[in-house]
Amino acid sequence: MAEAAFDPQRFAAPAVRVQRRADGALQWRSHQRLPAADVSSVGQWLLRWAAGRPDQTFLAESDGPTEWRRLSYAQALDQVRRVAQGLLDRGLNGDRPVLILSGNGIDHAVIALAAMHVGVPVVPVSTAYSLLSQDHAKLRAIVRRVGPGLVYAADPVAYGRALQAIGWASTRYEDLCAGEVSPAVDAAFAALTPDTVAKILFTSGSTGEPKGVINTQRMLTVNQQQSLAVWRFVAQEPPVVLDWLPWGHTFGGNYNFNLVLSNGGTMYIDGGKPVPGVFETTLRNLREVAPTMYFNVPRGFELLLPELERDADLCRHFFSRCSFVFYAAADLPQNLWDRLVHLARCAGREDLAIVSSWGSTETAPLSCAVHYPVDRAGVVGLPVPGLELLLVPNAGKLEARVRGPNVTPGYWRDDAATAAAFDEEGYYRMGDALRFVDPVRPEAGLAFDGRVAEDFKLRSGTWVHVGVLRLQLLALADGLIQDAVIAGHDRDEVGALLFLNPAAAAGLVPDELQSRLLGCLQRLAQANGTGSSGRIACARILGEPPRTDSGEITDKGYINQRAVLSQRADEVEALYSNKDGRTLSLHPTPI
Repeated sequence: MAEAAFDPQRFAAPAVRVQRRADGALQWRSHQRLPAADVSSVGQWLLRWAAGRPDQTFLAESDGPTEWRRLSYAQALDQVRRVAQGLLDRGLNGDRPVLILSGNGIDHAVIALAAMHVGVPVVPVSTAYSLLSQDHAKLRAIVRRVGPGLVYAADPVAYGRALQAIGWASTRYEDLCAGEVSPAVDAAFAALTPDTVAKILFTSGSTGEPKGVINTQRMLTVNQQQSLAVWRFVAQEPPVVLDWLPWGHTFGGNYNFNLVLSNGGTMYIDGGKPVPGVFETTLRNLREVAPTMYFNVPRGFELLLPELERDADLCRHFFSRCSFVFYAAADLPQNLWDRLVHLARCAGREDLAIVSSWGSTETAPLSCAVHYPVDRAGVVGLPVPGLELLLVPNAGKLEARVRGPNVTPGYWRDDAATAAAFDEEGYYRMGDALRFVDPVRPEAGLAFDGRVAEDFKLRSGTWVHVGVLRLQLLALADGLIQDAVIAGHDRDEVGALLFLNPAAAAGLVPDELQSRLLGCLQRLAQANGTGSSGRIACARILGEPPRTDSGEITDKGYINQRAVLSQRADEVEALYSNKDGRTLSLHPTPI
């Protein structure tokens, strides 16, 4: 990676203070001070750009192959105030939130901004709970928890079953913005404080009912300050972003959306997503829009890179203004990283910065960020200014906990979950483990070391570090395995359930496929030595892809290990019993 990609005029220099406490925990802080806040609510960004760049496009949504519906900053502010009046007229307040079932769209954005403008929490719900669910159990649980005062769905027909399941009708957008704006809107806006609840974002709920994470105005505004402190270049040119990431999640709905809004940029709402049959929309949009920054999950890059390799014109267009590529939600396989760097250089983009970060819904989300040169995937960077990171020794790993102004005060109407989420010092327990990239040089940053809850012990008492083993397997498979779930709790050996990459496996006959997969397991065993915790002794190919409805995969495209193991317990038993002869094993005879 070229050093120019991390010019100190564009990126903050890596600097961190690490203090070892008497209890063995490591306390990390950025050397940089967090600048004083220049706004205290999301609406102040909109007011700023409506005054300073009234005619600039804020949001654009595709209306067809060549048409975009556009909303300028001035138009957005006008509609936000009108909808805000409509919410107040209907008696909504801090205890009666707005529930949004729809996917990303201009009307969705305006309603969300309007709610936050007058102190009404907005609750954007994952579309999977409405459109893919068969029983709508999670959606009903969310409605019970939230107690909404209004429900909005852009398409009441498509969301008809979901609306019926929760016993609500959708309020029409046109009706919300039909009235005249009164002084009550400005009075409600003036009454906002940094502690006002802006959003309630629900976690996946893979091991129970979803939890509603409180996001305050402070969390959202401070997190963009923290971002700008390390990625300085964002303020030097208004960002142009084409993005599909769902607004029901913190990555797309908090970080990406607010990055554009806070810096006076333009967001093109991508109707595509990294799913065959839908990704073609993303490609069409990328042929029209040249982003300055690009955000995606590894699955998205897995689909994009072959298209950039095939289409030189698309590749040149993509990199014509893009010098910053960001991946999150899961680790980017190293082969994808290397191909991305090669494509950028072929397109003349020597200054490409490929970065990642680390955080959660509870941290708004940015907690650590890469803002210095790295040459491989998996590095999540250093704590952003204003955040305290505590690494606590736990079962051979360093469990991460955080404290700071971008951390949630708790869960909506759930005191028990809130109490369990924080330790006695007020640090939020992230549930992740982190490790030093270079123990001698803390400024080299940290790498994700798996979910603490995912790791398990074999019957021998040996710990298996699931995240590390999974990434090793995926790297050795070189694209043949799309994802893997690691099993073996209280068993003698580690096993894996495999989701194959359909495109890579399509041309392989069964014997060849089996041979290649066994080769991956053998190379993994050779790389990690003779220890049982670093050796996947058996594997089983799953014929059905991960299911969003049951929480096995999120609509951001990353796998949930615990949900798959729970939902497919019969496959785990078959993996170890091999009664049907479908288990691939490193043993000379079936296990």
